[in-house]
Amino acid sequence: MDYALELEDGPETIPGGTGLLLLHPSIGETDRVDTGFLKVDTDRFLVVSTRTTAREVEQKLEHYEVDETKAEILDTLSVERGYSRRKSDDVHYVGSPDDLAGIVAKVETFLESTAGKRRVSVDSLTEMAYYADVDGVLEATAEILELLEEHDAVGLFHLSKEVHDEETLDRFRELFDGVVDLAPDGSVDVEIQ
Repeated sequence: MDYALELEDGPETIPGGTGLLLLHPSIGETDRVDTGFLKVDTDRFLVVSTRTTAREVEQKLEHYEVDETKAEILDTLSVERGYSRRKSDDVHYVGSPDDLAGIVAKVETFLESTAGKRRVSVDSLTEMAYYADVDGVLEATAEILELLEEHDAVGLFHLSKEVHDEETLDRFRELFDGVVDLAPDGSVDVEIQ
């Protein structure tokens, strides 16, 4: 199954099972790219948020006019920070961004319990590595990418190119089918292998 990809300089579609790495400056227009990825040609999507709370994700989706009825959110921050958690069928929690096994399990549950065209956004691998470690995050990322392939879904994974050294960036690049490189000026370069 093919998925529409509305990114400047990118192909019109990508096949199911594709994982894209979004390389971005520390302060970049990732929300625009992320919501653009989620809002088209999708039946259900999951946002794995290691940077913001579920409420902030909901505000982002609303601001960019993404259909929230298709959304599920995995909030990895609220428990650790002691924020109140609103129970909902579409908002899930793990204890912290370093609960890598919990994150992978929630992605698997989402993919197994939904049908049609599914997208997953992981925002961000950099935060996960900050809380856990790079090797653990690489392993968890590889597991999520296998799940995407198994369930014919697609994913976009955020990684800050200003935080990690070139060797680490290359290790992540090797896992993915393509790279979306967001420049400081907001322009996007897409390379699909």
